[in-house]
Amino acid sequence: MSHQHPPAGGGPSADVSVRVAWSDDAAAIAAVQVRAWPGLYAGLLPEEVLPTDVDAVAAQWREAMSRPADARNRVLVALERNRVVGFALTSPAADPDCDPVADGELAEVTLDPAERAKGHGSRLLQAAVDTLAADRFTRAVTWVNAGDDALRTFLTDAGWAADTAHRELDLDGTGATTVKQVRLHTAIA
Repeated sequence: MSHQHPPAGGGPSADVSVRVAWSDDAAAIAAVQVRAWPGLYAGLLPEEVLPTDVDAVAAQWREAMSRPADARNRVLVALERNRVVGFALTSPAADPDCDPVADGELAEVTLDPAERAKGHGSRLLQAAVDTLAADRFTRAVTWVNAGDDALRTFLTDAGWAADTAHRELDLDGTGATTVKQVRLHTAIA
C-alpha cells in the first residue's frame, strides 16, 4: 500500500496545546497583549493609553508571574507549536458577593488577532476551567463588556450564563471613560 498514514498524534492537534505560563513566556504574552488590546478596547479607551512597549509590558508580566499575590493566580498560554498565540488568567473571585474559596474568576482570555477562529480560545477556556477546578473552585465567574457580543456568545455557547450582576468600570480614573460590564458564571464539575 503506497499511502502513508501519519503517526498517531501527528495530526494538526499535536501542534496546538495549552499550558501554565513560565516567566520566559512574558515577552510573548506581552506581544499578544499589545497586538490584541487595540481591537479589544477600540472605542472604549483612547489609543494613547493602550500599552505599546512590549518590553515594559513583559517586565510587568514577569513580576506578576514570579510573585503572585495568591498561589491560585494563574497564567495559561495557548501554543501553536512553541509559539504563544493567546493567554488566560485565573484567580480567586474578588467580587464582594463571591466566596474566594468556592468562586474562581476567569480574569481574561486574549488571543492574538491573527489567531482567532482556530480553536485556541476554546482550548484556553477549557484549560482555564480545568485549572479552576484543580484549584478546588466550584464556580467560575467572568466579566464581559456589555457591547462585546462575540465574547459573550463564545462564553454562553460554552455553557456560561449571566448571573444578573453588572458594573460600570471607570477606565481612566476620571469618570470620563466608563464601560458597562455584565458578569457570567458557570458551575465547575
